[in-house]
Amino acid sequence: MAAVTPGLVCSHHHLYSELARGMPAPPKVATSFQEILEQVWWRLDAALDLEMLEWSAKLGALEALEAGTTAIIDHNETPNAIEGSLSVIADACQEVGVRVVTGYGVTDRHGADGARRGLEENKRFLDVGGRCLVGVHAAFTCSDESLQGAAALADEYNVGVHIHVAEGPGDADAPERLAGLTNDRWLLSHCVYLPTDHDLKGTILHNPRSNLNNGVGYADPARFSNPVALGTDGIGANMIESFRLAYVMQRSVDVTVGPDPAWSWLENGWDLVPEARDDRVTWSYDPMDPWHIAFTAGIHPVEVVVDGEVVYADGAPTRVDAQEIRAKAGEQAARLHARL
Repeated sequence: MAAVTPGLVCSHHHLYSELARGMPAPPKVATSFQEILEQVWWRLDAALDLEMLEWSAKLGALEALEAGTTAIIDHNETPNAIEGSLSVIADACQEVGVRVVTGYGVTDRHGADGARRGLEENKRFLDVGGRCLVGVHAAFTCSDESLQGAAALADEYNVGVHIHVAEGPGDADAPERLAGLTNDRWLLSHCVYLPTDHDLKGTILHNPRSNLNNGVGYADPARFSNPVALGTDGIGANMIESFRLAYVMQRSVDVTVGPDPAWSWLENGWDLVPEARDDRVTWSYDPMDPWHIAFTAGIHPVEVVVDGEVVYADGAPTRVDAQEIRAKAGEQAARLHARL
């Protein structure tokens, strides 16, 4: 391999979460994954408005380019700013020059009406030609009717469903709840508590840093027969870093393994967003092969070409002002944090 690769793909991101950094501490120390959701993420997502979402998405797209990631599969959850949210995300990424496949995470956490509005936002965006997977938060926060409605909408438009599956013990019955609904177009994120022998179809999205951060354990995705791709779950979009962590996590349970399996998981992102194969990233290091990358710190892109256009060069994006995005995102983060 040379110092040039296709654009990398972040197969599971939450662009709405970019402004979370430095947020106020939760009311009490969370002692379980469920409490982390309730006291951190569900408080934050409910406080977001569309202006905050715009600058959060722009910051996330900027940081993706800075890491050589040219495509993001996003999962949005902004329950008090649902309508139009997917267009806001798509427009923000397009402005920066990053490909995005987004979707709204349907959930019954805010009642049946909230679930209906989430489903309708997915349909609205699909109807206007948006690049979209039907989002679902997780089986444990959805009624059977919502799960079936999301699956039916995805089938109608011939797209997949992007859903969190068995991330924590509270969703361990996801295989039973989703039985008969999944197909190969589905994206199943996390799957830490998913049994090795299961009947769910789709690509499993491995998010090693997030799983460690939330204390939910190691998914050990090599045990599954499903294809596996790598994501970040909203903690940036540095896929080289995610690859390195995926490798050492696998190594921690199997000392005989090399970095090639984790690299293959990174490459599987190109099956999910095939256009990224035609993007080009020139890196600061040569050769860009798994055995070198796994043990070499500080690798960064020097040029990024998306759809034939140079969108990153000489340490800066070419379409937007990085300093302006960071300043505006900081202003919106201050607004967001004041609401928490």
